[in-house]
Amino acid sequence: MSQRLIMTVHAHPDDESSKGAATIAKYRDLGVRSVLVSCTGGEEGEIVNNRVVLEAGESLGERRAKELDRATAIIGYDVVERLGYRDSGMPDMEANRSPEAFWNIPLEQSVGDLVRLVRLHRPSVLISYPDVQTEYPHPDHLRAHDIAFAAFDAAADPAAYPEYGEPHEVAKLYYTVWPAMRARKMHEKYAELGLTSPYEGERLTLIYRDEPFSTTIDIDGYQMIRDEALLAHATQIDPASPWWFGLPEEIRHPIHPFEHYRLAKSRVGSIDGEETDLFEGME
Repeated sequence: MSQRLIMTVHAHPDDESSKGAATIAKYRDLGVRSVLVSCTGGEEGEIVNNRVVLEAGESLGERRAKELDRATAIIGYDVVERLGYRDSGMPDMEANRSPEAFWNIPLEQSVGDLVRLVRLHRPSVLISYPDVQTEYPHPDHLRAHDIAFAAFDAAADPAAYPEYGEPHEVAKLYYTVWPAMRARKMHEKYAELGLTSPYEGERLTLIYRDEPFSTTIDIDGYQMIRDEALLAHATQIDPASPWWFGLPEEIRHPIHPFEHYRLAKSRVGSIDGEETDLFEGME
């Protein structure tokens, strides 16, 4: 397994920690290398943790870059590639109209940037976001999907972007799947303990609507790495957040020790039943 490599394509710093961090850490221990492609600097985020104060002259983008370095070291990524695009913000924000925003970069250019990295690192597995993102349709998340989906094919095509090196066929493209069942079990545990659940109101409808998945990775023993990586993003993650840390780890970690993915494209055949390994079907 030492020659295998996973490349993940995420929109902002902290996405790599909230989506699949434990999976990457587990595969690292199995000898699998990993590359993170972070598309933007997250400059348009908000500081949600009132314990954090930026240094004099420090921008949020600069702080988030440092947080990304800490988080990826905790997770165990071998390489971090930054595409360097600007955070697009949400559709109603001024930032969304900037020509430097990731969302506004010509797709041919941003796909080419990813093709170059795919051909450089030659991953077996590519992971990004689903094609449908109705719950959180952030422009940068939508565009991260777009470039990963297109680069899967373009990187293998010798006629596409010939200036970016020898073609490479990625074996599988996966989408991360938000684990609604985990949130549902968390909500039930709050009720069982007589505590106020953070999964109320609009969130309650989300946790009873499961997204389809094809692949389940057992992350038992790696939940603490996910927690530590999240906390490394101190501007974005409040350590007192009931959503993330409302229950003690000894109660929270065993509730649903799995991360889920949906196989979107494959060059190694179709799935027969549910996968438990991202490299299933590969020699």
